[in-house]
Amino acid sequence: MTVEDISSHTKPPALGNESSGLPEEEEERKAVPDMALAQDLHLLELAQSKPDEVPDLEEVTNRVLAVIKAEKAEPLYTSVCVEKLGWPVDAALQAELKASNEAELAKIEEQLRVATESSGDMEVLDAMIAREKFFARIGNKTAAYAAADEILTKPKISTGKRIDAAMDKVRLGLFFRDTEATKENLERAKKLVEDGGDWDRRNRLKVYEAVALITTRSLKKAAELLLDCIATFTCVELTTYEQFIFYAVITNLLYLERTKLKKKLVDGPEVIAVLREKPALGRLLNSLYDCDYRAFFQALVEVTPELTRDRYMSPHLRLLVREMRVLVYSQFLESYKSVRVASMADAFGISVDFLDRELSRFIAAGRLSAKIDKVGGVVETRRPDSKNAQYLEVVRDGDALLNRLSKLARLVDF
Repeated sequence: MTVEDISSHTKPPALGNESSGLPEEEEERKAVPDMALAQDLHLLELAQSKPDEVPDLEEVTNRVLAVIKAEKAEPLYTSVCVEKLGWPVDAALQAELKASNEAELAKIEEQLRVATESSGDMEVLDAMIAREKFFARIGNKTAAYAAADEILTKPKISTGKRIDAAMDKVRLGLFFRDTEATKENLERAKKLVEDGGDWDRRNRLKVYEAVALITTRSLKKAAELLLDCIATFTCVELTTYEQFIFYAVITNLLYLERTKLKKKLVDGPEVIAVLREKPALGRLLNSLYDCDYRAFFQALVEVTPELTRDRYMSPHLRLLVREMRVLVYSQFLESYKSVRVASMADAFGISVDFLDRELSRFIAAGRLSAKIDKVGGVVETRRPDSKNAQYLEVVRDGDALLNRLSKLARLVDF
């Protein structure tokens, strides 16, 4: 099995739809919109361009329809399923969902009116929160944003409730892949947390930020936040713990130092417990640490379908697979001044021609400090001169500083 075979392997089960096994009180805190539904919607979109990646398409479709009917989510049905996925319109279902939404909204508005006229601030706030949750549940993004804004701007409301409303908006943005709104609301939530957020909200917000950073390909910062939350994870409304560990391992493989990799992930009890359920991910992690490169490539092949099916990782699949290959090539070459191409190809379980193409591409791009002696069939490593690199960095930073001082001087003279 080689890395060329990535696209031809069996696909894993759908992500994010297993029973979470959480305590009852945490299940009750499950928030809307349902992020497991967002994962299924991603699979339906993926099936349009890569049908082989979603062999369980009928099951996923039935699951999405069941959730839409159970939640009476007419806006979601119309905007996502009909307009984006091209489903034929079921006029009877659409009318039934719309009527149910109108009746439920009327009831909520009446509760809000009564609370405003004859009850206290807490009852009014509860009705406002119920309205915001209703819009989020049925997939009315614009109305849900507006309802959350009303809570955020309401006077005499605790910081905790404001943080919850801001995090609800972040979750909505992640559900609908609304990148700009997610970034804006995340900054708002972070500011509120700094002003007086409790421990639980601070930790949950770190997970929100990490997931948002993954969507914008800021993987190094996301890796740091995910690693920091492994022992304190409580963000069950955004992702399952199993998927959270999956994100933490994948991102930290690329950036974590070897000693920390051993301490935080390879020997981490929380990680070990999850890897029993994700053996391919465990082999990927352990083979990297053990320098078993053939096993690493085989595990990468096995993990790739799960990356493809995941709504957060899928857009970055090519980057992730490429960076992992660069990582192991670099790690292997660090141990040698020169090595035969055939020996290196054998260590990775790939063909000589494939390795030659890979190394040539990465060397030309400046990703590997090496050169290939094609005649001798040898890869020679070139150790970077750290002193020269530091000197060049100082010169570069000095030039940048002088340019800024020059601009400042011109402004002052003006």
